[in-house]
Amino acid sequence: MSRTTPLSLLALALAATPALAEDPASCRTVRFSDPGWTDITATNGVATALLQGLGYRPDIRTLSVPVGYEALKNGDTDVFLGNWMPAQQRFRDDLEASGKTEELVQNLEGAKFTLAVTDAAAGLGVADFADLDAHRDAFQGKIYGIEPGAPANQTIQAMIEADKFGLGDWELVESSEQGMLAQVQRNDAVRTPSVFLAWAPHPMNVTLNITYLSGGDEEFGPDYGGATVHTLARKEWVAACPNAAKLFSQLVFTVDQENMLMANILDEGADATAAAKDWISQNAETVAKWLDGVTTLDGKPGAEAVMASVN
Repeated sequence: MSRTTPLSLLALALAATPALAEDPASCRTVRFSDPGWTDITATNGVATALLQGLGYRPDIRTLSVPVGYEALKNGDTDVFLGNWMPAQQRFRDDLEASGKTEELVQNLEGAKFTLAVTDAAAGLGVADFADLDAHRDAFQGKIYGIEPGAPANQTIQAMIEADKFGLGDWELVESSEQGMLAQVQRNDAVRTPSVFLAWAPHPMNVTLNITYLSGGDEEFGPDYGGATVHTLARKEWVAACPNAAKLFSQLVFTVDQENMLMANILDEGADATAAAKDWISQNAETVAKWLDGVTTLDGKPGAEAVMASVN
């Protein structure tokens, strides 16, 4: 199959789709945030590659979860692809009370997010939150979390302060996602048990032998913190930039897609946008769905422009 075939197929598929009016030039810069999580870095990388192919200028800012939500509410960013629910319900409630934002789409289902242990701890018979405190010394009384201010860290700290599951004399160790996983891997290398925040999608599920803990339904939700991820945007931006907003409203991922993108970033050291462009170049059918009815900034067929930009 020639490398031009995907473009021809896209042209045929989209020929009958009425083009939207292009966005005004004031919509060229699209601002979104990244809390430093590899899954959002990966999806932001895809959004960046698509926007660049359409003639927009993505502006990604690294902001903690609380600061990122304030930025969205205050008009300092336009869109956020990382609303994990129900873990971020408090922030979502605040946004909805402000009346300034709206949900564009649920961009991922099948995610999960709760405490987990490595193989060394599973060998002790630790499978539930209630099993942890009996082995406090083996864990050195530490629970490894992610960046300060993250809702999940707040959940863990609340458990400690309430002495839930006997964890009152345990310590929350806050770090970045990468710092947390590096510590867990160091512990694993010397067979020291670790309990830490774990989630899917993420390559940690492949590189580490993880046991997700039961018993945390009240803290993280049922089904091992079963979660969905949502895309939020400012209402004013959606109204002013309907073409870009349409792209984000159709940008939906699968766990397998995100695992692949994240593995390229973490394991291969690829830049998020470069990893996304490589993936996009091999998945024209998915790109056609994402860009159905979406144009370039100047009104040309969007999917054709994007595929041309990565091939």
